[in-house]
Amino acid sequence: MSKERARRREAREHEQALLAAARAAEAERRERRTARRRAVASWLPERSRAGRPTGVLAERERRQRTTTVVLVVVLNVLVALLTDGWAWPALSLVVSALAAPVLHTLLFRR
Repeated sequence: MSKERARRREAREHEQALLAAARAAEAERRERRTARRRAVASWLPERSRAGRPTGVLAERERRQRTTTVVLVVVLNVLVALLTDGWAWPALSLVVSALAAPVLHTLLFRR
């Protein structure tokens, strides 16, 4: 009976050692990842480290920007689907890239 208990205890200790090693490896990976992030973040300007702005105005600007981009993409997809060849879709891309700021200003006056 005591040999069986000793064998089970040894198996438990072995499993605990494996779990401890896995936890230590995970902690080391997390530490290295945090150090890498800190190193990269030190090269970035202060504003980009802060994350994206929050608040009512920032949310409204994001929504407006998204609406403008969606409209431009839908327009380009329609032109690509409704025309033959590559010239009209290419022209549409160039014109929409130049006209997107104007469209945004017309849609969302400040």
